[in-house]
Amino acid sequence: MVTLTIDKKTVTVPEGSTILDAARQADIMIPTLCYLRDVNEVASCRICAVEVEGVDKLATACNTLAENGMVVHTNTQRVRVTRKTNVELILSQHVDHCVTCVRSGNCTLQTLSKDMNIQHVPFSQNAARRPWDPTLPILRDSTKCIKCLRCVSICDRVQSLNVWEVTGSGAHTTIRVRGGLRMDEVNCSLCGQCITHCPVGALRERDDTEKVFAALADPNKTVVFQVAPAVRAAWADSLGLPPELATEKRMVAAIRALGADYVFDTSFSADLTIMEESSEFIQRLTNPGEYPMPMFTSCCPGWVRFLKLEFPEMVPHLSTAKSPQQMFGAVTKSYFAEKIGVDPEDICCVSIMPCTAKKYESSVREVNDAAFRDVDIVLTTRELVRMLRAFQVNVRALPEEDFDTTMGARTGAGLIFGAAGGVMEAALRTAHYFITGQNPDPDAFRDVRGSDGWRDASFDIDGTTVRLAVISGLNNARELIHAIKSGRVQYDFVEVMSCPGGCAGGGGQPIRDGQELAGERGSKLYDLDAANPLRFSHENPEIQKLYQEYLEKPLSPKAHHLLHSDKGEWTL
Repeated sequence: MVTLTIDKKTVTVPEGSTILDAARQADIMIPTLCYLRDVNEVASCRICAVEVEGVDKLATACNTLAENGMVVHTNTQRVRVTRKTNVELILSQHVDHCVTCVRSGNCTLQTLSKDMNIQHVPFSQNAARRPWDPTLPILRDSTKCIKCLRCVSICDRVQSLNVWEVTGSGAHTTIRVRGGLRMDEVNCSLCGQCITHCPVGALRERDDTEKVFAALADPNKTVVFQVAPAVRAAWADSLGLPPELATEKRMVAAIRALGADYVFDTSFSADLTIMEESSEFIQRLTNPGEYPMPMFTSCCPGWVRFLKLEFPEMVPHLSTAKSPQQMFGAVTKSYFAEKIGVDPEDICCVSIMPCTAKKYESSVREVNDAAFRDVDIVLTTRELVRMLRAFQVNVRALPEEDFDTTMGARTGAGLIFGAAGGVMEAALRTAHYFITGQNPDPDAFRDVRGSDGWRDASFDIDGTTVRLAVISGLNNARELIHAIKSGRVQYDFVEVMSCPGGCAGGGGQPIRDGQELAGERGSKLYDLDAANPLRFSHENPEIQKLYQEYLEKPLSPKAHHLLHSDKGEWTL
């Protein structure tokens, strides 16, 4: 242990702790901007400057180790002036059009500027604007970039994609796409982790809210919304609602207040995905040598892009099942359209997703019906919040409402899709039933849950040992592929989610700077699963009805046409 003094407080911390760690343990506030624990500790912004007795230069608290006997001062005049000057220098290269910035009110630089009472910038302002394709799912405004290197670090160290790079030095330092290429020329998964870890508005998703407003205003359009499981665990974060008001039923009421004709739960089509994917897994498992093994889940388009770009030879391992988003769109514009007597071309299917890569997925030609797109518009959770504010929806005052029926039933298995390990657990529950004819204990496969980025498990199902892995984060996915190819590991079934913690930590979720909330949000979904009277996808009465009336059975020719897609043919 190490004992030091910070602002006259004696603090004891484990060896290897930084001054910042020690200060936080003692509830002493040291501001940071570029810092991300265990990811970006390069002190590029130097906002965390502190004074250490006996040392001439100010130290950066985020990467200076605490030492026995060290005496630290965090609020001297010298420290205060230095921090303020550093923020002013950053502002001199940052276009501060806060009124029109999506991060206004949730911007660390804006907060620091207010806290430091900066009312004008004494340096000449110079922010270079670089061109960017506005049609891409991820947008970058170079005039807002503060060179904190967070995007570089999260992409390199957590996702191992190396999309961003630093060039130049001093005042000429800039961040750009690797090698000066365009975004569509590099192996970006479109996961959006760079967006959620940017402390300002330099990175954001393409805003598609006006397209939805136009559809809602069109009297000839039937607008059908679907809401992903993980959205309900985070939608109210930016609205300041207490937990007792931030219910999924109030979320439904809020979306309906926008003018939606129908509001459905993507958990319904998650159950449908399980019916197809677990059937496909059993088909592969019981026909050794006929199919590539292990089988990979294919719900996450960021993961599918990653595999196609980085390891195209492994694409045949992907399940052919579409994601719940795309399955929902497919049945909406076929089965549901027939039910309500509306031409599919007059239906606008809108998805609310915790993900930026879903914007890409909905536009892939090969995943859609030849006549029309399964899903017309994809919004992130953040875009939903912006729509509610633009429409002046008083969410607090709304009475709770239920999802629409016909495709409204969902099980706990569908809900946990939003947490890492949830797809695997849901699939195993139904696979066990398909193999044995009996339901397992709903929590029999809970060992696949957890926050580790790579988890192994094995279960006996009717005398067959099934070897599994659950992966979240693309660096872990890369290590997994190398381990499989080298023969170091053998699995039968692998779930991969591109975002750490799964969809609950997706790139389209509300941002709380410096906080990783996937675990907290995922636990909410497991609570909803435990409280649901139906916990097996195959027991969803609306799913049973869909097969009886329309699809016949899992993996039928009609199910294959509507609900499956050859990932090898996807356009990137």
